[in-house]
Amino acid sequence: MKPKSTRCFWTTQVYTLEEESGPAPVCCLEIERGLEGKFFIIATTRKRLFQFVGKVPEGTEQQGFSSIFALHADHLPSFREFPASFGFSEIAFYTPKLRSNPRSFAWMMGNGVLYGTLDYSRPDSILSDERVWVYPSDIDITVNKPISIVLTQFHFLLLLPDRVKAVCTLNGQVVFQDLFLEKFGLLTRMIKDPTVQQIWIHTEKVVFRYHVQRESRDVWKMYMNMNKFDLAKEYCKDRPECLDIVLAKEAEHCFQNKRYLDSAKCYALTQNYFEEIALKFIEAKQEEALMEFLIKKLSNLKPSEKTQTTLLTTWLTELYLNWLGILEGDPSQRNLYLDTREKFRTFLSSPKNKDCLFNNRASIYELLASHGDTEHMVYFAVIMQDYERVVAHHCQHDEYDEALNVLSRHRDEKLFYKFSPVLIQHIPKKVVDAWISMGSRLDARNLIPALVNYSQSASTQQINEAIRYMEFCVYQLEETQQAIHNYLLSLYALCRPDSLLSYLEQAGTNPNRIHYDLKYALRLCAEHGHHHACVHIYKVMELYEEAVDLALQVDVDLAKSCADLPEDDEELRKKLWLKIARHVVQEEKDVKKAMACLSSCALLKIEDVLPFFPDFVTIDHFKEAICNSLEDYNKHIEELKREMEEATQSAKRIREDIQEMRNKYGSVEPQEKCAACDFPLLNRPFYLFLCGHMFHYDCLLQAVFPNLPAYKQAKLEDLQKKLAATSQPSKSHHRPKDADTISLGKGQQSREQIKADIDDIVAAECVYCGELMIRSIDKPFIDPQKYEEEMQSWL
Repeated sequence: MKPKSTRCFWTTQVYTLEEESGPAPVCCLEIERGLEGKFFIIATTRKRLFQFVGKVPEGTEQQGFSSIFALHADHLPSFREFPASFGFSEIAFYTPKLRSNPRSFAWMMGNGVLYGTLDYSRPDSILSDERVWVYPSDIDITVNKPISIVLTQFHFLLLLPDRVKAVCTLNGQVVFQDLFLEKFGLLTRMIKDPTVQQIWIHTEKVVFRYHVQRESRDVWKMYMNMNKFDLAKEYCKDRPECLDIVLAKEAEHCFQNKRYLDSAKCYALTQNYFEEIALKFIEAKQEEALMEFLIKKLSNLKPSEKTQTTLLTTWLTELYLNWLGILEGDPSQRNLYLDTREKFRTFLSSPKNKDCLFNNRASIYELLASHGDTEHMVYFAVIMQDYERVVAHHCQHDEYDEALNVLSRHRDEKLFYKFSPVLIQHIPKKVVDAWISMGSRLDARNLIPALVNYSQSASTQQINEAIRYMEFCVYQLEETQQAIHNYLLSLYALCRPDSLLSYLEQAGTNPNRIHYDLKYALRLCAEHGHHHACVHIYKVMELYEEAVDLALQVDVDLAKSCADLPEDDEELRKKLWLKIARHVVQEEKDVKKAMACLSSCALLKIEDVLPFFPDFVTIDHFKEAICNSLEDYNKHIEELKREMEEATQSAKRIREDIQEMRNKYGSVEPQEKCAACDFPLLNRPFYLFLCGHMFHYDCLLQAVFPNLPAYKQAKLEDLQKKLAATSQPSKSHHRPKDADTISLGKGQQSREQIKADIDDIVAAECVYCGELMIRSIDKPFIDPQKYEEEMQSWL
């Protein structure tokens, strides 16, 4: 057999730890890697704790940490030393997670336990916040010195021969102690499993296991008592009742140290009595802190707590206004004033406070008014979209341009209607421009009162602005409201007579398409003496006589154009031309113009005009007109003769046609049948029509009667009753013979007349070929009332 191969190891001493008495044994050794490739080596002896810090140069990794120890060959490294010793020491570390760097350490040595945290960002030493906790009073290191130590997040455990003690690292108090019975033997070792965070203790006979649970449950109290409130809140954030205690303690601590703003922020998060805290700040005359408290309290209220929200909002507004009033009068506090003003505006515009401020805006307005803060009153009104108050404020302070800018920016029609009467008095052109920019959103009828008040006291140049807007409404917006057109008409009549007639002519002559009031326009034009316009309106109203009478006062040619308008009424047209002729003859005494009237109107004759001339006028002036008139009369007589001859011939032809109709007859064969019932025709009285259709009397009556008008149906029934009465025999048998004959004669004559009347109704036309058949084309084949019955008969 060959012997197994053996591997040889060799060691080299790189450093010797020394104490006052010389070299000392190493009790514990820990190596950690920090930032930027640094290594931290911690070594302990009985009395000392050494630190070695350095980097391992590239290429020397196989040599281990000798390069780090070599840095301290000529001088001692950084160390901590304590005088007492019980022959050994032990260091423990707390690592929150596996494979992470330790966060804190605890070194058990003769004078107690050195506890601290590890700060890897420090250049020379990672030990930080060091503190020595002496051993509890019942531990005598000469009799029962500690054997081992384990460190957790907030405690270190000391192992004694017969017990285990847990000491809090925050205050050094013993919080746990576990005594072991003698039957288990003496305790020898304690160690912590970093994987599952369990602690193992063993004797020579048995092994014990400790599992740490809810270690931090009371840590918040300790941090609170140490005034480390942030840490205290961190460890009780899931326990509201504990968090409230911490906040109250922190608030009281800040208040006592005159950190009033911080105190206010903390008090706002507690459940302490609101009144008590508010009075506390009031007594201390800390309004700024009180405001901070109220703001935080307001932000924590629920939407359902409307009463509290209203109270805090109103109170904060009052405090802000007071504070702003104080700062505004102090020039040295200008920056603070601007900052406070910005906070106040942020408070007013906060979306969370919007509903509350809107519901209580009347109270806020009163507060702002009581402090005389018009600037923030306007700002608040804008936030509340109370633009009416904003515009009114600008108008009261003669800031008309600003008022118009607000109106133009928010485009509220109601505000335009309300404030236009004031604004147009001062900035008419800008107001009209704003109206035009609003377009059809404004109802011009609602602006007319403002324009009327303005135009009554303004100059012609200013009235032109009103005309400009009315023209925009009429020509651009195509408004058809009568009030608008009437007002534009009145402005034209007042200031622009030249535009008046063109407007009237553009409106047309159809009364149904004219949007102004004709009577109002006529009265208006008459008052201002615009005769041409009056004549035009008379023509539109078809008052041609009045139009001609007025036109004759202005221009004869204008009257002539009016006289030809009634084209369908020759009598009226003649009358109008006679008016013109009389005016020309009697007023202007111009015979040639009078003759020109005759040539302009074919209805006028020389004999119509002659009565207007005076007796001394010679016939030479109208000789030609008389001759033309006589020729026209001759032509008219010849035309009448021709018409009379044509009428005589027409009457002759009509008489011949009537005679021919009387002699016309038709033949009926014995086998002919009724077109309605298809029975032999000669069995009963019948009718024969020119079209060839033949009907029994009763069949024709049955077909015609339902289609007759109601009044003819009634007349036919009455005639049938009369016919039946004449056909009844006389009940008296003792009448004289002559009387019977006369009565019979009279009855026969009446009967024939009745039958003729019946024939006129029943046999007026063929029931199949006449209008009756045409009118019944949309009549259903089956009577709707009998439709169901007919349908059942087919099943």
